[in-house]
Amino acid sequence: MIDRTIIESISWAESYLKDHGIDSPRLTAEIFLCFSLGLERLDLYLQHDRPLEKNEFARFKVLVKRRIEREPVAYITGEKGFFESDFQVQKGVLIPRPDTEVLVETAIDLLGALEDQSRAKNVLELGVGSGAIVVSLAKACPGHVYFGCDLSRIALETAIENASNLSQTPIRFFQGSWFDAVGPGESFDMILSNPPYIPTKDIEKLALEIKNHEPSLALDGGVGGLDSIANILDNARGRLVPGGRLLIEMGFDQRDAVLSLIRTFPEYETIEFIRDLAGHVRLVSIKKRN
Repeated sequence: MIDRTIIESISWAESYLKDHGIDSPRLTAEIFLCFSLGLERLDLYLQHDRPLEKNEFARFKVLVKRRIEREPVAYITGEKGFFESDFQVQKGVLIPRPDTEVLVETAIDLLGALEDQSRAKNVLELGVGSGAIVVSLAKACPGHVYFGCDLSRIALETAIENASNLSQTPIRFFQGSWFDAVGPGESFDMILSNPPYIPTKDIEKLALEIKNHEPSLALDGGVGGLDSIANILDNARGRLVPGGRLLIEMGFDQRDAVLSLIRTFPEYETIEFIRDLAGHVRLVSIKKRN
């Protein structure tokens, strides 16, 4: 058999992935070949006629076949780009989504607008996953004190590794379910979370990449999808300083239900719903009364 060149290998993988219904087959083929060869995407075309050695093509073929099994690209390569950094991810850790970048952008704006700029603010992320949110925020706004918690040990280990690699601002991580591991005297100027918010009955309808590979702990929001959001709303009011901010990501169709929940707590005011780049309501920003 004649060794395939780089461009021939890309064409083979693109066709194979397309035949199996995989989205973005060309891009996926390029990502896998870059990963296999340790090249940048531009190099693939600068070296388009370079033959692949048999072991190189075999390694590339294994990645393609894993994708055919609907394993997410991020788990295959072990990383995912988010905001301004590349984050390590692994099975058992939710893959960061571009939609969630609006949470980071909103938090950056609010940190600059919070009253009493003479002191560093305490910022807590609940359910850190890979650490993409809190690490991105710590990189963008280094003058504050950051905390992050997660129930999953795998997630915490991943977040700690990402924080060590990407952020010069220390982040204190701890394990626990929502506020259970937070000390009784701790208070925060900002609390933010991308909690599980998918109704249990809808999990089976998700893409195979999500349903079969990503952690249900980070997806399943209970019967109505609002169990975790309700828990956070209830407990955050006693943890926020007066005038503090709470940011929660939610499902695009949960606005009215979330608004009804918020209005059961008199401690909250200034409720704002924020849309993502696709125009969907993605985030709620809440201020605690002074």
